[in-house]
Order: sequence, then structure tokens, then C-alpha cells
Amino acid sequence: MFMVIDGLDASGKSTQALQLSKFFTAEGKTVCLRFHPSDDNLFGVKASQFLRSRGRSAHFASALFYMADVIHSILLYAWQNYDYVIFVRYLMGTAYLPSPLHIIAYNFFALFVPKSSLMFFLDTSPSEAYRRIHQTRKNQEMFESLNELRKVRVKALSLALIGKWTIIDANKSTEEVGRGIRKLLAMR
Repeated sequence: MFMVIDGLDASGKSTQALQLSKFFTAEGKTVCLRFHPSDDNLFGVKASQFLRSRGRSAHFASALFYMADVIHSILLYAWQNYDYVIFVRYLMGTAYLPSPLHIIAYNFFALFVPKSSLMFFLDTSPSEAYRRIHQTRKNQEMFESLNELRKVRVKALSLALIGKWTIIDANKSTEEVGRGIRKLLAMR
């Protein structure tokens, strides 16, 4: 089963994916968990480097390397024989592109990449995401200012509606969000 967990920076994507992986593994299931940008290939490494840079060219470079990283993961991992394949960050990386390019890029990539009925967008208010970032991180990426989080959230929510994502309120506690995701999975 292919599953995606996406959302703003500090929305809890990695936390929820790790909890799901542990939950499935405890049930005797095999899990492939992929985080983007990843650190095991040039595309992901370059995306991470550009995310810590500033300027318009770094903005575009981070988005392009990010998308190449996701495609790399799809080609190598999405079709392997696991009970669950969980991607953290997927199509919503296009929300970081300038308008209206974010819509064009989303629709273009959505034509070619696998989709699932288990695509969760963890919706966190920009102020809560910003609070979490400052609480847990030493270095900020270029999109982690309050203003950037506001802009990206608007674009990401519009893409989530286009792509029929399941939107989850991630302003709640980690435990509440996890229970909500597992409840939705049990209903499918």
C-alpha cells in the first residue's frame, strides 16, 4: 500500500510517518519509509543545500532538486515488495514554487507519479509551525519564516483540494493526530 504524508515544515510529517512505521512493523508488516529531501542521493543532498541558501536561484534550484529526489525515490522504492511504502513529502513540494508555477508543476507531476487514496496533508497554522521550528531547530531553511509559511500554506491547501488529499488538523497533539490517521486507515 502506497501512502503519502505531507504538510508545511514542522507540521509533524516525520513524526507521524515514524509512528506509523512502528505501528505497522509491530503488526508484522514490512515498511519502506522515504523522507524528502533524502540524504542518500545527490538530488536530495543538493535540495537540502539549496534550502539553506537564499535568493531566487536557490529557491528554484531547491524545488528542482527536490522534485528529482522524489522521482528518484519513486523509481527505486515505490514498486518494491513492501506491505507499506510511506513517502514523507511528495507533490506538495511544488507549493514552494512561485504562483502560478506551483499549480502547473503540481498538475504536471501528478500526471506521472503514483497517487493513492492515502495521501494525507497535515495542516498546521503558520504560527504553530513557526513556533515549532523555533522550538526544535537551530538553523532555518529559506521557507521557514512566518511570512513564507503563510504563503506556502495557502498554495498547499489549494493543491490539496485539487488532488483530493485528506486534510488533517495537525495543530493538535502528536497523539491526537496519530489516532486520527490510524482511524482513517482503519476505515479504508
